[in-house]
Amino acid sequence: MKRLLISLVGAAALFAACNSGRALRIEVTDRVVSADYIGNGVEWDPYDEAGAWGAEVSDADWGKLFERLDFMRPGYVRCMINSPYRYYDAATGRYDRMRNLASLRRLLQYCQDKGITVAYGEYNPPTWAMKDSQRWVEMSVDYLNFLVCDLGFDCIRHFIIFNEPDGSWASTNGDYDLWRSMARRFDAEMARYPELKRKVSLAAPDVVMSYKNPASEYDAAGWVARSAQDLGAQIGVYDVHAYPGQHEVRSGAYAEKLRRIRAEVPAGKKLILGEAGYKYSSPEDSLLKAEYDRRVVGHPFTKGSDCNMLCYDYFYGLDMPLLAMEVMNNGLSGVAAWMLDDAMHSNGDSGRTEDVKIWGMWNILGEEVFGDASQEELRPWYYTWSLMCRCFPAGCDILACGVPQRDGVRVAAARKDGAYSVAAVNFSQESCDIEIALPGDFAGGVLYRYTENGRACDERGLPVPCERGIAGRSFRTTLPAESFVLLTNIE
Repeated sequence: MKRLLISLVGAAALFAACNSGRALRIEVTDRVVSADYIGNGVEWDPYDEAGAWGAEVSDADWGKLFERLDFMRPGYVRCMINSPYRYYDAATGRYDRMRNLASLRRLLQYCQDKGITVAYGEYNPPTWAMKDSQRWVEMSVDYLNFLVCDLGFDCIRHFIIFNEPDGSWASTNGDYDLWRSMARRFDAEMARYPELKRKVSLAAPDVVMSYKNPASEYDAAGWVARSAQDLGAQIGVYDVHAYPGQHEVRSGAYAEKLRRIRAEVPAGKKLILGEAGYKYSSPEDSLLKAEYDRRVVGHPFTKGSDCNMLCYDYFYGLDMPLLAMEVMNNGLSGVAAWMLDDAMHSNGDSGRTEDVKIWGMWNILGEEVFGDASQEELRPWYYTWSLMCRCFPAGCDILACGVPQRDGVRVAAARKDGAYSVAAVNFSQESCDIEIALPGDFAGGVLYRYTENGRACDERGLPVPCERGIAGRSFRTTLPAESFVLLTNIE
């Protein structure tokens, strides 16, 4: 796979400073480009299908999940349910808020205990015929109130009423007027629960960047603009999904798309990527797509209909933090990686174990359901994504960085309570010496380094620093070819 990556990147030039042997100076400034950052995190859904597969998540596996998340410290979690696996019995049409509650409760309790902001919602109505049903509105909001106010999970700050309502795959099929009407009805129903309304606002519109449904009047930017115009008072945070290609992000072209979406968000409101990952549909990514297709053929537990078969690869651990850097540097306020765990979903939540959504950092039911314990092991991109969550925490300020050029290298920096984090990705084929200059005092720092042949881990596979005790306002190190480094003294 490395050879494939090299052929894609080609002979892209690194910075002139690096080529001449001089250190590339990264000047971290005091200028804030995104204040009070919500945080980087993950899509973590409550294993709706595990019971149907005959293997609920065991206590031991919950423990493994919590250990890995304890290191990651996500600032933000998107948590979505399918109501027929939860409060709605499709066979009888009965509403039962205690039905299959255990795994959702355990997930939310973790988020509550750790102070993680949760955007919670429903993928679709209980049946597609209920997409404009007042009964669904009442059941859904009652259940939300039960979670937030009765059970005390006020880590839930935002509520998503449809997943990707602009999509041809959604029950709304891109009908903005229907979605707007339902958003108003949900908000009105929430107002019947005053404590709930004080604690929870809508996350919207939850649409997909770089996509336009032919049946819809608007693209993603149009949905954001119209929702701001029509529902501005009801929307607490603006939320879109992003699935760019590798070339699009590495070339810098995706940054402009993020800025365009951000420009539609009203002043004083924040924009997050509620889901984010990579898809390889563009001609520039054709070799990656060919490798993806090769891996799907005959695979025992996916047909590849909604997967990223390259999430096992080393280079994905460069591309995901690279996407997060574009989010941070272009004024957005958070990003949730799609997704934490393959065990969360089959395609269409059909219950078919032969067509699961392989996108995660592991599959916690690899042994129990899929007969492959190796799937429970950490994949490489956990290393870098966990650091992008842990070291760019909720409440930090994202700082502008002065960098001479940007070909092959990306940088992001943050400050919180006088401490700093600076991350850099080098996706070129040339090693580069860098000098990081900070605007304030720095002490007690550590350095993490991710390379294909060397990344320091403990016995559990969790990242550990390769250098400690770093102090001073200026620090020099090597940024190897195809590598990630992170300097931090944020605890």
